[in-house]
Amino acid sequence: SGREKQERNKTRQREMFARSAQAAAKLGRVSSSRGFATRAKAALNGRKTSLGVVATGAALTASAGLVLSTNAAQNSSGNILDEINSRLIRIENMLVSWADFLDRIKSIKKTNPTNLMAKHFDVSYFNSLSPELQERLEMICRSGAENPDSGVGAYAMQPDDYDVFQPYLDALIRDYHKIKGEVHHVTNWDLGSDTVKDKLPEGGKLDLTKLGLGTTSMRVRVGRNLASYPLPGAMNKEDRLNLEKDMINAFKKLMDDPSYGGTYYSLTPGTEYSISEQKYQELVKAHVMFKDMAADSYLASAGIASDWPYGRGCYVSGDGQFIVWVGEEDHLRIMCMKKGTVLNEVFDRLRTACGVVEENASKFARSEQYGYVTSCPSNLGTGMRASVHIKVPNLTADGTDKKAKEICKPLGLSVRGVGGEHTPIGADGTIDLSPSARLCIQEAEIICALYQGIELL
Repeated sequence: SGREKQERNKTRQREMFARSAQAAAKLGRVSSSRGFATRAKAALNGRKTSLGVVATGAALTASAGLVLSTNAAQNSSGNILDEINSRLIRIENMLVSWADFLDRIKSIKKTNPTNLMAKHFDVSYFNSLSPELQERLEMICRSGAENPDSGVGAYAMQPDDYDVFQPYLDALIRDYHKIKGEVHHVTNWDLGSDTVKDKLPEGGKLDLTKLGLGTTSMRVRVGRNLASYPLPGAMNKEDRLNLEKDMINAFKKLMDDPSYGGTYYSLTPGTEYSISEQKYQELVKAHVMFKDMAADSYLASAGIASDWPYGRGCYVSGDGQFIVWVGEEDHLRIMCMKKGTVLNEVFDRLRTACGVVEENASKFARSEQYGYVTSCPSNLGTGMRASVHIKVPNLTADGTDKKAKEICKPLGLSVRGVGGEHTPIGADGTIDLSPSARLCIQEAEIICALYQGIELL
């Protein structure tokens, strides 16, 4: 009856008012954002009529950055109350979780001072954000919060995260990349430019035989993300599958081009390019395909390893010297490699290949300030890693790369095992050597730095 309906609405209004008061009280305890608390208090002092309660809930949800949909606004008063109530429940849950989250970071600051996510985390900045942005920032920080021994501890989730959260992330980025002052990245692949002309040997040829090396394993790669998708940590299964479909269409164009050819290997079950477990292991062993990311706790916490193996795979050119990983830490890892003696060959081919991939796939995500956007702040800027495998028996006599790292670090060089990061060096003393810098250094400078580093070493 009409009277029963009125009574139900009154009951719903009372519950709504009580929940609004609880949310405001919790917000006052957890957040130092006076603006939200003031607006919530003002809303709660409104008239306790049907319209007053709707206004109260709407003010709270609007203050939280949550706007009622047009459809909901057009529904009955009871439906609107249900909508506001569900959103207030979400706010309450968020406030409780933020308290635990902030306490965890406070603890990590003391126990793991080298965790850059925690080191630069500012509670007052976090509290100044709308709940929607707080959710986004928590996702960025989650891996470092769940893995206190992280070095960086932060992963971007959206292409614009570095710009949106610049007040927090900029300090972390400058700390990691050892940059003093303002960050402004410039992209330049031109080995004939004034920037590098004094760093090149006569004739501009980076010939390793001039340094006493013979045929050498050379590799240059970049990380890239498509601007039209969330970054891997925020992708759902459908996103991953759609991105892979987009890339397969792009790779088909490469396969039809005699200068590329090759094929695509998909880890997604049931596609025309799906491969067996045996083939997958064969590709991993040959360092062509990446390893199962689900076993990496850092990537798992960041959401990057989610939905494995869906949406993952790699394209390999006909000559096996051009490879594109799909669905790893970044949407794409584009790399060129070969055994030879001239670094220009892999560098120039990669430059061309990046243009071809972007032209056939979609626009790459970029930041005006930080260059090419990558999931991890450590790869921002160029997203590039140029490396060679060289033997340094005098620096690896103890069977480890400890001494090699000590010698190479002051030279601006990084040392890894022959299978990549966290893998052992070769039995013959072979290491993977690359320049450390990624940001505020130009692509052309990186390949020159590799050549000069080998010469110094």
